[in-house]
Amino acid sequence: MQIQTVRLHDEDAKIIYQETAGLAIITIHRPQAKNALTAKMWRELASLASQSLQNPKNKVLILRGAGENFSAGSDIKEFHAMSLEQAEQAFIEMERTISTVENLPLPVIGVINGPAMGAGLELALACDIRIGSDKAKMGIPVGKLGITLNNRFAKRLVDLVGPSATKDFVFTGRMYKAEEAFHAGMLNYLVAEKDLTKFMIRMGKLVAGMSPDSLLAVKKSVQQCTESTPALWQGATPFVSQNDFAEGVRAFVEKRQPQFKRPQS
Repeated sequence: MQIQTVRLHDEDAKIIYQETAGLAIITIHRPQAKNALTAKMWRELASLASQSLQNPKNKVLILRGAGENFSAGSDIKEFHAMSLEQAEQAFIEMERTISTVENLPLPVIGVINGPAMGAGLELALACDIRIGSDKAKMGIPVGKLGITLNNRFAKRLVDLVGPSATKDFVFTGRMYKAEEAFHAGMLNYLVAEKDLTKFMIRMGKLVAGMSPDSLLAVKKSVQQCTESTPALWQGATPFVSQNDFAEGVRAFVEKRQPQFKRPQS
């Protein structure tokens, strides 16, 4: 197995890249923060996803989180010192990374053990296939933070679970447990946590044994079927609320309930 490790802030905040038997494996490793990604980690993730294409032996990319979490999404504490314009730009760069994973000309398998939240959920939804353990949880509690769920973020959910379930998911901010996420279509496979790595490798090798041309053609065809609407969008929703985002982040950092005010009409 060939291993490349990219260290960022410290030993406990890194993205690990591995190659083995036709599989490129990326692991988000920041366990002390539930694998929340900093801005630097988002950029490294995009770079390593692109790097997987450099080895022609790689047939599949596997994306997972270290330990008992997939990813809690972005590091909200970073937003505390940002202006609204800087926060909006940070979300744009985050979406750029998620789209890089989504549009990679390789099959991408997401392995979800523990929570996949917020942008971590979006990253999971950008994968072509998602394998969840019985400890998986999926949620997007953007309403607690004044994040306004840009059109592309919303569309990934709508494509999988439909408009009404998407609204329920966001309006309530609740977490779907593994079985509920599986039945909703957000997980393709559900396995016991102890079997997750073995199943991940077996599924990766199964997909890697298929015709690359067939897989890429299907991936492109599916994208074309679902991408007809975004090209027509006008005035796409921003990522952060001008009214609520600052209060949402302050409340998160201060570990209290946010006090949002209804805007004056």
